[in-house]
Amino acid sequence: MIKRWGSLASKLALTGGAIWYLQSKVDLRAAWEAGRHLPLQAFLGALMLQVVQVCICAGRWQLVLRAIGAWLPFTKACELFCIGNFFGQVLPGAVGGDAVRMWKTRQQGLDLATSVNSVMLERIATVFALVFLVTLLEPLLLDRVKDRSAEWLFPLLCLGAALGIAVLMTLDRVPVSLRQWRLVRGFAKLAGDTRRLFLSPGYGLATMLVAITGHINLAMVVWVLALGLGVGVSLIDCLVLVPPVILVATLPLSIAGWGARELAMVTVFGFVGVAPAEATALSVLFGLVSILIALPGGIFWVMAKDHDVPKDVEGFE
Repeated sequence: MIKRWGSLASKLALTGGAIWYLQSKVDLRAAWEAGRHLPLQAFLGALMLQVVQVCICAGRWQLVLRAIGAWLPFTKACELFCIGNFFGQVLPGAVGGDAVRMWKTRQQGLDLATSVNSVMLERIATVFALVFLVTLLEPLLLDRVKDRSAEWLFPLLCLGAALGIAVLMTLDRVPVSLRQWRLVRGFAKLAGDTRRLFLSPGYGLATMLVAITGHINLAMVVWVLALGLGVGVSLIDCLVLVPPVILVATLPLSIAGWGARELAMVTVFGFVGVAPAEATALSVLFGLVSILIALPGGIFWVMAKDHDVPKDVEGFE
């Protein structure tokens, strides 16, 4: 309990610190003036792309489930993803939303290991695809940056992510005497499921392609909002600049990425001449659209018939 409250306190502090630093560097009144004039059609367009994003994410999760020998109907996958997305907005970091999704997946009749591993592997594939996309597009970004001291950062992150996945595949290579422990057996199951996903040309490649499609779709959300605000960026600019912002927002450093996302947006969009106030307005609007698309998850949660913890989950942590 102390650890959990400490994590929450640190994320609140980092979120508050990032917002304080932002307001010291950005004219928030100008950002408000820029954001409040967003045309309704641009806002609705961004919202519809976020609806598409939910479908992409549910499809990505379905591929992972199929790879490890499980299944959920597409509508149910969308519903559970929305529930997880909702709690990802109101709980500290995406981990809370993922934990709720694991819980609700277990209630659909899937065993505990499959419920946990499917969500973990879907998250791992998503982050790996994001790092890979950023690395792939980095040459286009470096053309706009004078200081290239960090040009090896994303390639190293990509390599590190690949090595991390390789390590996950070997977690079942432990002495037989240790397999009496439940946690060790859980790691062994995770290793097998990781191999089934990433070493399968069909499921592994398809999952990565769908994940990359999702990141491109998020870049299009920002582009539509930028068009509405009259920010002078192209779709190519957004495809290059938005993935690093999403990567920063994905890190469990703040509450739902707030503060960290705005700082990242101001920094990277500054490379193409976007004013800090406009970049801040763009990031805040993106966050608001994300919150709105997460709200149906709360409705699904309230309407769900059963929130009891399955017996094999009790005491799992």
